[in-house]
Amino acid sequence: MVLFIDCQVAGISGDMILSSLVDLGANKSKIIDGVKESANFLSGSTIKKLDFIKVQKNGKSATQLVLEIEEDTHERKGIEIKNCIQSSSEKLGLSKSAKDFAENSINTLINAESIVHGEPESSVHFHEASSIDTVVDIIGTAIALDDLNLFDEEISCSYVAMGGGTVSFSHGTASNPAYAITEIFKKSNIIVTGGPVNEELTTPTGASILVNLVSSCKEFFVDMSIDSVGYGSGTKNFDEFANVLKLVQGKSYQTLVKETIQILETNLDDVSGEVIANTIEKLMENGAKDVTVTNAITKKGRPSQLISIICDSEKTNLLLKLLINETKTLGVRIRTSQRYVVPRKILESEVNLENQIFLVHYKVSDSEHFKLEFEDVKSISNQLKLSFNKTEELLKEQIKKKND
Repeated sequence: MVLFIDCQVAGISGDMILSSLVDLGANKSKIIDGVKESANFLSGSTIKKLDFIKVQKNGKSATQLVLEIEEDTHERKGIEIKNCIQSSSEKLGLSKSAKDFAENSINTLINAESIVHGEPESSVHFHEASSIDTVVDIIGTAIALDDLNLFDEEISCSYVAMGGGTVSFSHGTASNPAYAITEIFKKSNIIVTGGPVNEELTTPTGASILVNLVSSCKEFFVDMSIDSVGYGSGTKNFDEFANVLKLVQGKSYQTLVKETIQILETNLDDVSGEVIANTIEKLMENGAKDVTVTNAITKKGRPSQLISIICDSEKTNLLLKLLINETKTLGVRIRTSQRYVVPRKILESEVNLENQIFLVHYKVSDSEHFKLEFEDVKSISNQLKLSFNKTEELLKEQIKKKND
């Protein structure tokens, strides 16, 4: 299953993603009850009204969040909002994936503000994001995603419309997108675009939710057979387009995913096995997708090792420097290639072995390929003093029983 978030025209905000999830079928009552429970962990804030209603936006029917609050503060430390979200997640019994998503979303927001204002994260003050509506958006979205079991799906998004012009906030006027939003999207894999109006279309909370939710950003719509669609309305009205975020859920059409990769290669004839082993470890730790070493014979009959590295283009320079520094090689060949991979998901499961609970990660694919994460098996094997093969066998047996 796949979920596509279409924000190429109207951008994204916290209330829009939450409303679109409700429109997609998330349990409205569960979200409302959970969000109201969260208000108990944020002093000085009262939710007077919370509901989701149907509205028309330029002839398009969509769901919109209705929120009326009463607050006696205009400024809070980011850590107060974070503590509220953490306490709420525990109280509501959210899944680990939902808890991590909620905490990561608020951490992203706090980190961006910390960078913008040049102060420690523990001292960051929220102004526009100090209201309980930040909690409503993040916790409500976490509940909705959990309810729809979307954390187990492949989630991608379109390019993100930012709008244009200027924005006014507590520190004055700035060009749009605001400083915090550019920090949030910095170093993410999400592509942002300007327009189509001189208004703010993407908010910091919406951006924080998006970067912690999607695994890829695509220029065009994904290949899928569509099962359901959800439309979430923003509060603003525009003549040029419907201010609506669209979520599309369905089954992936492609059985294989095409990727563009970089291949780095070099021949080594005077490097010890220990150096090569250490180099492989460092390359993998720094983002290499795979590293192989092949025996070869080079000029004058010299025995040699051919090191081949597969990586994404953004990792090429880092891995190139690392390879040269570690091996002292005098030259590296680089080429661009294509590969097809079977789509897979990384899931986790708690397993009881010898009266101890372990969290195990494993990969699954539509072709029913099932593989445990090596480091998890290795760690559990060492703790229980069992062989690697025996540990792997017991873990597979337990996980398959739970999933049957």
